[in-house]
Amino acid sequence: MGTFAPIVLYWVYAGFYHLLPPLDRYRLHTKRDEENKNLVPFSTVVKGVLLQQLVQAIVALFLLTTTTTKNASGVTVQPSIPKQILQILIAMFVMDTWQYFVHRYMHQNKFLYRHIHSQHHRLVVPYAIGALYNHPMEGLLLDTVGGAISYLASGMTARTAVVFFCFAVVKTVDDHCGLWLPGNIFHIFFQNNTAYHDIHHQLQGLKYNYSQPFFSIWDKLLGTYMPFDLVKRPGGGFEARLAKE
Repeated sequence: MGTFAPIVLYWVYAGFYHLLPPLDRYRLHTKRDEENKNLVPFSTVVKGVLLQQLVQAIVALFLLTTTTTKNASGVTVQPSIPKQILQILIAMFVMDTWQYFVHRYMHQNKFLYRHIHSQHHRLVVPYAIGALYNHPMEGLLLDTVGGAISYLASGMTARTAVVFFCFAVVKTVDDHCGLWLPGNIFHIFFQNNTAYHDIHHQLQGLKYNYSQPFFSIWDKLLGTYMPFDLVKRPGGGFEARLAKE
């Protein structure tokens, strides 16, 4: 059941955002912009996410069943809490590293961008349910393979992995929710957040803010960090505006 926990949580958390009222005071884009600027219908987004999650579930089930070790009593022994926290931090760093370089290369390689990564950017105005809307090849390479490498490199158990992937899913959904809600803990503790990723989805920010889903380390080290200002929009809500403008 742990294999499907991140998938269920994705739809619960993204569904929560989807069912909220418009909340125009907190939106990074107007509802009208979401409806007019996005280049793919909602039904297609849902189908694309479900396809990616099917592949992820198959890979996760295979990994978790083939790498789990048990003691003589047939029980998997969990490491201490501090060690599990360390393993999760390692997995976060590995996932960020993998996704940064693969994501950046998909922007720099014109063939990969045109035929694969541009599918994700058809959502010019991101929303929660579309967080994992990608070309199937990108979903496999960026998210599924990246997740597998993070799991294996950290040495975490299957139970710890479920916690990690559930957290990663919630963070990814939140980064695409398009809302700047007061008290959002991801906005408080992570510089790489909803507004940070919104910059990347803007035309002027396509070659910046590649880092995802946790930190902004690689953007800052390799010169692809784009600072921005969060300003109030005259008609209500907020706007993530490039600081270089």
